[in-house]
Amino acid sequence: MKWRLKFCVVLHTLLFALLAMKLSADILDRLDIFILEVEELEIPQPLKWEYLWCFSILYSFCAFSACKRNSIFYLQIYIGGIATLGLAPALLALCYYLPDAYQYISTGAKEEVQLWQGLPYAVLNLAFLVPALQIHGFALYFSHRLLAAWKSRGAKKAQ
Repeated sequence: MKWRLKFCVVLHTLLFALLAMKLSADILDRLDIFILEVEELEIPQPLKWEYLWCFSILYSFCAFSACKRNSIFYLQIYIGGIATLGLAPALLALCYYLPDAYQYISTGAKEEVQLWQGLPYAVLNLAFLVPALQIHGFALYFSHRLLAAWKSRGAKKAQ
């Protein structure tokens, strides 16, 4: 289970890198740095859930530390952090983008949905959110299994 949890954390890190690239245009604008190539992409303004989700990467350190030390405490911090800053914003974003994606998929009308580079923005976001939700779901499952195993091991040591 440790290896599987670490694999989920690595996948989460890759998704973080992908979202950080998307957010780079907004971050550069806030820092008043102008890069023509980034500005020409005309990336839509990010929503709050994207920044909130990015903070969930901080809990990856807790997961690695928990696996290294078999620490119940760090694993519980990881579970709480991923549930609140990883899973919750992704679920809210899924509810936000699902109507537009459904409208585009059912009608195929590009005029009624927001586009980026000729592609429907809601569908692109769903292509990010579905793997993110799967990764968080598996990570929470593996974490709970490890937590149960480590707690039962601690109970046996006490006896």
